[in-house]
Amino acid sequence: MLPIFPVALSPLLFSIFTMNLPMPTEQQSPLMNVDHGELPMWRVADLPEPLPYSIGNVFRTIGPGAILLAGSIGGGEWIVGPLMAVKYGTGILWIATVGILLQTIFNLEAVRYTLYTGEPILTGVMRLKPGPRFWGPFYILAGIAQLATPAIAAGCATVLFAAFAGRMPMATDQSQVTAIGMGVVLICAVLLMSGKTIEKLLEKLSWAMILFIFAFLIAVNLCCVSTQTSQKTLLGFISYQPLPKDINLLLLGLFAATAGSGGLGNLAISNWFRDKGFGMGGRVGSIGGAFAEGESRVEPIGYMFPVNSENLRRWKTWWSYARLDQQALWAVGCVVGMYLNVNLALAIIPPGIDLPGYSSGTFQAHYLNERFWDGLWMLTLINGFWILFSTHLGNTDGLVRTVTDILWAASPRTQKISASRIYLIFLIILTAWALYSIRLGNALDLFKILGTIASPIMSLAALQMLRINTRFLPPEIRPTWFRRIMLLLCSLFYGAISVALFTQLIRDYLT
Repeated sequence: MLPIFPVALSPLLFSIFTMNLPMPTEQQSPLMNVDHGELPMWRVADLPEPLPYSIGNVFRTIGPGAILLAGSIGGGEWIVGPLMAVKYGTGILWIATVGILLQTIFNLEAVRYTLYTGEPILTGVMRLKPGPRFWGPFYILAGIAQLATPAIAAGCATVLFAAFAGRMPMATDQSQVTAIGMGVVLICAVLLMSGKTIEKLLEKLSWAMILFIFAFLIAVNLCCVSTQTSQKTLLGFISYQPLPKDINLLLLGLFAATAGSGGLGNLAISNWFRDKGFGMGGRVGSIGGAFAEGESRVEPIGYMFPVNSENLRRWKTWWSYARLDQQALWAVGCVVGMYLNVNLALAIIPPGIDLPGYSSGTFQAHYLNERFWDGLWMLTLINGFWILFSTHLGNTDGLVRTVTDILWAASPRTQKISASRIYLIFLIILTAWALYSIRLGNALDLFKILGTIASPIMSLAALQMLRINTRFLPPEIRPTWFRRIMLLLCSLFYGAISVALFTQLIRDYLT
């Protein structure tokens, strides 16, 4: 099931990337000795002036972290985290803490490249050998394999069915659940076509959904969870315990990857920073919605700024905003979101129960309804809907814009039409595939595909990011040794998970 869509697109991608590929040229910049890799030279301009650093301007400037948080909180926090904690206990929760810490460093290093050049990090990857003809199709196919199957939309459909039917779905309800999931996919596609700037639309929607989700989770945790359970859950996040010997390695890999965002979602953060106008992204442009008036042109190749005292002063301010966005908003939000969902599940779901594949979150609504108040059934499911819908929306945009930016930067053939038009074309293709593939399994079965692909992407991309930021960036803004070591640890952590995961898959296949 999984390889059908990527394999079907392979000939098309090959033809796009091998026709009239531009060779690197030195004519776009007076800095003739700058290493620009396998894509054309960046142009040169001063770094745009950021808003003065203040509390008020922090809230005016940050925002990409809200999009990534809204897109992160559904799979790991609502589905996999509670499932794993109920099945194996709080001793596995430190894996989430490690994953989120490593992904925070990973995200910021992707953003570092974008602040300097205005290019998404995958454009930087295509500057590495063997160049865009290899890395472009590679990441497009990897992204499609990870996110094209609408696992989160399937979970969202389960929640909506339960809310309106007053019960959890059974096997005989699968056709109705599938129809609801198809509706979710279509609504998401229409929303992504409608914004004048898609990043701004996603940011506004994400802030609204985050506020609702966290307000509900905090309230229900305060009312329904004992202090003893809360303390035990917290201890699981901050203390190391050996993993159970019988732990399912596939679910463990899924948990480690989706405790934050996982794979392509982390890489897409640099695209949102570019569209938000962070750093040199303010000179490159953004992708506009297909239904918006006028067109916003995105430059396929970015800019670099001369290293002088004025640009370095601006850089420090931009970097401070970026750190707040990823550390205080995204990372803290991921930890708190995981904690609140897991804590609630541990308090109300009997330990060791074998939760069904579609959504442990739906079981939370069931037990809250039985033990506390009838109204919590609907409120919990409404909260679950927003959690999952925001994740599906972010995942869809992340995949479509990643494909768009790769094609836009690497292929002159695609640059003859606007980036917004490319975005629309692939969104339509992806939506058509999602409407078909949502019938192929339940939410957890489809979600396992995401986790299987996410860890290898994280492991490889961490090494590439380390190479990019120590090769193409000037010494003054390269990552510190601590961050370089953390990128290596990120690659090793997710690499080890990938090896264990694929070993288990091979064993299962052979037996």
